[in-house]
Amino acid sequence: MTTQHAIDWPERYLPGTGDTFVSNEVIVQGVTASRAWRFLVDTSTWESYYDNVADLSFPDGDGPEPADGVRFAFGTFGFPPLDARVVEFLHQPGVQHVEPDLPGGRTRILTQESQFGKPAADLAGQTPNPMLNGHQAWLDGLVRAARGQVAG
Repeated sequence: MTTQHAIDWPERYLPGTGDTFVSNEVIVQGVTASRAWRFLVDTSTWESYYDNVADLSFPDGDGPEPADGVRFAFGTFGFPPLDARVVEFLHQPGVQHVEPDLPGGRTRILTQESQFGKPAADLAGQTPNPMLNGHQAWLDGLVRAARGQVAG
């Protein structure tokens, strides 16, 4: 039996307590966790496989890999660049987003997001949900990139 990890949420952002929550995952063969992780954490590759991110910058000169406390900005879902800060970054597959390699040459990639605010609530109220679909596009692009099917 294989146990799959879950995201350890800060109390304030527990799924279902904010204005929106989305969860997407894929389990794929032929992509190692370390290869998927490389494309997930190297923000300089994001625009090569995901067309819903733009104008990525690190105002304090950090990056391209996130780390605890790092501030960055990026445009997404038609919004001008949004300011963001990494609250907790655990650089090890299996803790956040990428499951360690599973039996049979499989890898599980999970993304979940919990947000507060009117823009988040507006997105959550749309059908189909743009954030849910956007995250699926991100995962699909990440898998293509990890398979070497896009530049990066």
